Amino acid sequence: MPSTHLLDTIALPAGMIWQDEFDWSPAVSAQDYSVTGALIIDAGLRQAGRPITLSANDTRGWSGMTRTKVQALRALAAVPGATYPLQLADGRSFTVAFRPGDEPITARQLWDRELPPADWPYIVTLRLIEI
Repeated sequence: MPSTHLLDTIALPAGMIWQDEFDWSPAVSAQDYSVTGALIIDAGLRQAGRPITLSANDTRGWSGMTRTKVQALRALAAVPGATYPLQLADGRSFTVAFRPGDEPITARQLWDRELPPADWPYIVTLRLIEI
């Protein structure tokens, strides 16, 4: 099994956790009433849209996440409408985009430094959506 996640060609630390893995259901339903007062339930399966939020914190998921990688991730997020392959360290694969309506990437230095070099470690959260 790989020791990293892979977003497009960018290796991400395997310690980045999928925060919202179980906060989404493919089943969706809605209810309404007809003009006669009968209950109408419409049910189906979502075909896409599952959120995938990968995040690190001060104790895990930042090793190997450098300033250079953060800049490369920001470049991916800046491409309107782009989709990317995501392979998780456990072997699961998805086609994803950066989540519309949310800040796609947040990053902060692990240790504050006024002028961080290219290899300086960052704690990152990526907000993706399965397409």
